[in-house]
Amino acid sequence: MSNRIFMQQDAILDVIQGMARLTERHLQDRHIRQPAMIGIHTGGVWIAERLHQLLNIGQPLGQLDISFYRDDFTRIGMNPQVKPSQIPFSVDDRHIILVDDVIQSGRTIRAAMNEIFDFGRPASITLVTLIERSGRELPIQPDIIGLEPPLADNEHIRLQGPEPLTLEINGSPATRTAS
Repeated sequence: MSNRIFMQQDAILDVIQGMARLTERHLQDRHIRQPAMIGIHTGGVWIAERLHQLLNIGQPLGQLDISFYRDDFTRIGMNPQVKPSQIPFSVDDRHIILVDDVIQSGRTIRAAMNEIFDFGRPASITLVTLIERSGRELPIQPDIIGLEPPLADNEHIRLQGPEPLTLEINGSPATRTAS
């Protein structure tokens, strides 16, 4: 398996700026004012920190570690970096912007929503993700997407960071198939 850099810090920050503009428009179209934002540990938090600042959100940023909420917890085992979730605001009747770095199967997002609902019942959840890739196993779709890079089934993309941010593809591009 080979590793290659797909995108580096400056280009990623440009994509995040575009995501901020799309998110702002999305919120305006739905007449959502004063949303709260939650990032999913770890890469989602790195993206959320930047979006939170660009969108000038007044509430502190929430952070979720969904390790114990995953439905494949018994298969993947304990994550050695499990951190407590921190949501420093009430989620009841709030419009939540949920941020993750990469969406593929949808299972991480399902787990994150389960945990959010343990904190209360939000008015809505807007899903924002830096990368969308094929392989969805659950009917969960992001509202805002930064990039949809063409990846082979055996390739995986991962956000490295937090400083500098880089997107790295793991796998062999030689096995790509035409779609």
